[in-house]
Amino acid sequence: MAVYTKINSKDLQSISGDYKLGKIIKSEGIKKGIENTNYLLKTNKKKFILTIFEKRVQKKDLPFFMNLMDKLNQKKIICPKPLKNNDGKHLSRIQNKPSSIVTFLKGKDKVTLNYKNCFDIGKNIAKFHKVGTKIKLYRQNSMSINELGSLLKSIKFKSNKIAPKLKPTLNVCLKDIKNQWPKNLPSGIIHGDLFIDNIFFNKNKFSGFIDFYFSSNDFLMYEIAICINALCFDKKKNSFVMNNKKIKYLIDGYETIRTISKREKDSLNILCRGAALRYLLTRIYDYFNTPKTALIQIKEPNEYFQKLIIHNNLNDYKDYYK
Repeated sequence: MAVYTKINSKDLQSISGDYKLGKIIKSEGIKKGIENTNYLLKTNKKKFILTIFEKRVQKKDLPFFMNLMDKLNQKKIICPKPLKNNDGKHLSRIQNKPSSIVTFLKGKDKVTLNYKNCFDIGKNIAKFHKVGTKIKLYRQNSMSINELGSLLKSIKFKSNKIAPKLKPTLNVCLKDIKNQWPKNLPSGIIHGDLFIDNIFFNKNKFSGFIDFYFSSNDFLMYEIAICINALCFDKKKNSFVMNNKKIKYLIDGYETIRTISKREKDSLNILCRGAALRYLLTRIYDYFNTPKTALIQIKEPNEYFQKLIIHNNLNDYKDYYK
C-alpha cells in the first residue's frame, strides 16, 4: 500500500454516493507498501478501504482480484470483501484511474511474529489453498520466474550502493534458478505476497489476509517459499538470520490442513531462491525508480540480497525444517 494519488472532497462525495457508504467523515492515506494508493475511509458507522490502482497493476487483472476476494468470503476465508457500486460492479474510477472499495478488516499487522503466530499463519494459508484449488478463476503469475529476466533488464543500475558487480551476479543467479526450477508441482491460487503487513492479528489471534493484488495461479509450495523469506528471518543488527523454528511452526501449521508432498519438499530450496530473487529485483527497481513525490516507504533491497545468498548456500529440505 502507498499514496500516489491525492483525493479531494469531490472524490469523497462521489465515492460515498456511488457505493452508498453514507457520509464520509474522515479519509486517511495509508503509506505502507509500494503498489497502489490506499485510503482508510471512516463513516459515522463503519470503516472501509479505498484502493486506487496505479500503473504497475494491469487493468485486465482487476476482475480476477475482485472475484477472488468475493469468492473467498463466500468460502469463509477471512479477507476484505469488495463492495459493488450502484451499477452492480466492483470497480469504479477515481481521477481516471480504476478503484475499488473493500470492507475494513479488524486487527493489524504484528511487528514480530511468535511461533504460535507462524503456526496459525501456516494453517490459514493451507485453508486458503484448499479453497483456492476449487475456485474456477485463473491468472498467470506476472512475477513468475519466467518474467524476472525482463524485469532485470529494465533496471537502470545508477550506483553500487547495494552491492558491487550486482547486475552480473543477479544474471548468474537467475540463469541457475531457471535451470533448476521444478515442474508439475501441486498448483492452485496463491496469495503471492504474504508479508507481515498483509497478515492481520486481533488480540494476538489471526484475523485475516489482506492485499490480494499479486494473487495468481502457481505452485502452492512457492507460497511457502515466499513466506519463509518474508516471515521466518530475524534481523540481528544489520544482518538477517534464518529462524528454522519459525519455519517448522509455519509448515507444521500448514500440514494440519494439507500434507506437503516429498516432491514439494525437495523443491523448497530452489523455490526459496526464486522467491528471494523476485523480491530483490522489485526492491532494486523501486529503489532506483520510485518518484520522490510519492508518499511511500522504500523497502531495503539489501535485505533480500542477504537472503538470496543464504539460500544459495543451502540445499535440502532438512536445512530448513529442523
